[in-house]
Amino acid sequence: GVTRLLLTRIPFFKEIIVSSFTCDSCSWSNTEIQSAGRIQEQGVRYTLAVTSRQDMNREVVKTDCATARIPELDFEIPAFTQKGVLTTIEGIIDRAVAGLEQDQPVRRATDEEVASKIDEFIGKLKQLKEVRSSFTFIVDDPSGNSFVENPHAPRKDDALAVTRYRRTPQQAALLGLELDEKPADPAEDLRNEVLQFNTNCPECNAPANTNMKLVQIPHFKEVIIMATNCDSCGHRTNEVKSGGAIEPQGTRITLRITDPSDMTRDILKSETCSVEIPELEFELGMGVLGGKFTTLEGLLKDIADLVERNPFTLGDSSRPSKTEKLREFVGKLHEIVEGKTKAHFIMDDPAGNSYLQNVYAPEEDPELKVERYERTFEQNEDLGLNDMKTEGYESEGASGR
Repeated sequence: GVTRLLLTRIPFFKEIIVSSFTCDSCSWSNTEIQSAGRIQEQGVRYTLAVTSRQDMNREVVKTDCATARIPELDFEIPAFTQKGVLTTIEGIIDRAVAGLEQDQPVRRATDEEVASKIDEFIGKLKQLKEVRSSFTFIVDDPSGNSFVENPHAPRKDDALAVTRYRRTPQQAALLGLELDEKPADPAEDLRNEVLQFNTNCPECNAPANTNMKLVQIPHFKEVIIMATNCDSCGHRTNEVKSGGAIEPQGTRITLRITDPSDMTRDILKSETCSVEIPELEFELGMGVLGGKFTTLEGLLKDIADLVERNPFTLGDSSRPSKTEKLREFVGKLHEIVEGKTKAHFIMDDPAGNSYLQNVYAPEEDPELKVERYERTFEQNEDLGLNDMKTEGYESEGASGR
């Protein structure tokens, strides 16, 4: 037979490798996908409320280490039981039905009772495709490389909830990751030193160097800036991580953009921060674009680049309606950058580790509003705080022994 490989990019997601095998002798064919990137720093969970036939056509990338669930039927496809696939929600259900029907003739001959129960369950799965009543579809991937399409992108999809979480040691072990728990040397002074360590380029996988530096942001806190420069392909990337602890309260920062000079404000967007522009009905979720230390203009241009790099707006694969909407969105975003349109820029960080420069500091900024709020239980769960215990654990450990 012949195996064909295709490197492609999922809009608003990442690159994947699609492999397709066909046999001319027996006409057997098979398709599977693999992530073209590395395992992400956090796992991801997509929760979709399926309410219409259109929802069944949403594209889904399900890696081999992802779990798919439908709670209403108590149905689950465990991790590592199927190869990675690029399909739709209807395709996943069809594949599950085909797998259950495969051995039904043998079951009817050996255990008719079990076969009848499976037939009944297959009927329930087929009824889901008609969407006579709403149900919940969940994809949970500890590698962070699965995806469920948002047809309203770049706007927020109210029916789709995306949650990023920290992997458990058991999940990391299943992915073949080693946890480095060596304690750092507290006597080492990193403030005046640029650390360098070897890594691989995320674009061409050639050996590259990453520089890391601890920086103090005025009127805020310490952050860690990491920059990678590849000499082979010229790719450059930078990332910012908080150098301190999670704050006791979350932070919501609202800036009213009224002047082109607002574009020069320094901005620190942490990985846990979401961005919202109400005038454009736009929301950028947690984890997208990673951590960044740049200016407001730089962040808005990164958002525009994210939308413009969508391959489905170019060439034969583009749809005029979707292309026009994305172009209109990018045009309005450029108007805000150029100061032609006034808008509100909102940063919501449950960890409290994001920052937007106050150009009047230490006085109050009339266009800048900073609010502190108590995190919800779900936000604490996303940050891994609900199960974290920092006091009294020594005595409990001693009594357990």
